[in-house]
This record gives sequence, structure tokens and C-alpha cells, in this order.
Amino acid sequence: MKFQALCLITYLLPFISFAQSPDQGKVNWKNIKVLIYTKNEIGLDKKGSAFYVHENIPYAVKCFQKLAKEKGFDADVSDNPNVFTEQNLKQYSIVIFTSTNNNVFDNDMQRSSFRHFMEAGGGFVGIHSAVGTERNWKWFKMMLGGTFAWHPKFQKYKLCVIDPEHPSVAGLPKIWEKEDECYFQKEMYPGIKTVLAHDLTSLDQSQAEKIKMNAGSYSSL
Repeated sequence: MKFQALCLITYLLPFISFAQSPDQGKVNWKNIKVLIYTKNEIGLDKKGSAFYVHENIPYAVKCFQKLAKEKGFDADVSDNPNVFTEQNLKQYSIVIFTSTNNNVFDNDMQRSSFRHFMEAGGGFVGIHSAVGTERNWKWFKMMLGGTFAWHPKFQKYKLCVIDPEHPSVAGLPKIWEKEDECYFQKEMYPGIKTVLAHDLTSLDQSQAEKIKMNAGSYSSL
């Protein structure tokens, strides 16, 4: 069974696991504050086409706001990169990128502030096209484990739990079937912790050549 390392859900599930943990009674939710960041680059790409902005962003924001209300933690929403200062980020436990895409910072000072937040122990959740964010920033790509290469059409496919002991996959079946866009990455960084993997054989094989071209190195389960 061929598989492609999946990093995006690896980032998303720890937050979900944290929110639904059996030990959630021990969490002081009043001390938790998250920043939901929705910035997308506006303008034209190298081909002259407008950068794509996902329509799901407002729904993702509402989802986290609902979760915040249910659990009792605070959540700020912004698409302004000026929120990325070292002083401002100190108030947050987690930064959530909701379908951010392409360049989302205005300058290296903002990038440096975000990096220092992460290196000081801050949490990060990347949703959907977050893996296509800051495609020219090496550190960010290393943190994610790679950068966006391609995805086939929306479809039902299978994911394999390859580290069942990891708390982020608690409650998931060994083979998880769902509908989504199967994101492929390039410039893969070997230091990432992967707990789920795509089963590429479960994808629609009408695009078999592109799947093979983007799969890169793979192993057999």
C-alpha cells in the first residue's frame, strides 16, 4: 500500500484531541486564547491569474468560535499581519491558520515574531491550504514538513493511522475513510512527526500519472 506523508491533519488533530480529551476537566480553558488568522495573498500569480481564496474560511472561523464558546476559551480573528509582533503573540496559546495561502506576512519582522512564538512553545494549527502558505520561506516549510505541490479532485479516499499511540489520533479507526482533497507536498522535511498517511491506492486512478509524479518517495505498508 503506497502512502504519502500527511502533515496538515497532524497539525489539526492535536487541537481537536486537546479539546476533546478525557482529561479536559484538568484544562483551565479560561487561560487559553487562540488567534485565528485568515490572511490570503491578494493579486495575480506568475500566470496572471488571481490568487485563489477559499470560500470555506468564514465557516472554519465560525467552527472555532463555536468551539471557543462551548469550552470557554477566548478566540481572536484577524487577517491583519500587524498582529504578528512578539509582544502581541504572548497572549496566545495557539495560532490557527484557516486556509491561508501564499504570502501572508508583510515583512521579515512579522515572520521573525511568529517563529519566536513557535520556538518558545506556542501551538500551531494549519487547516487545508495552510500548507501552501509562505512557499518561499524555508523555515515555515520545514515546520510544516513540506509545501503544497498538487491535489486531485475532491473525493472519498482512505487514510492510515501509522502511529496509533499518538494522542492526536485517539478514537480514529486504523483505516479512516473520508471525503476531502488529498494534498501532495514537495520539499519534504524529514524531521516532521507523521501520524497519518494517505493510502494512494484508494484515490481515483484516472489521474494515476499525476499521482505517481507527485508521490515522490514512498514505502509499502
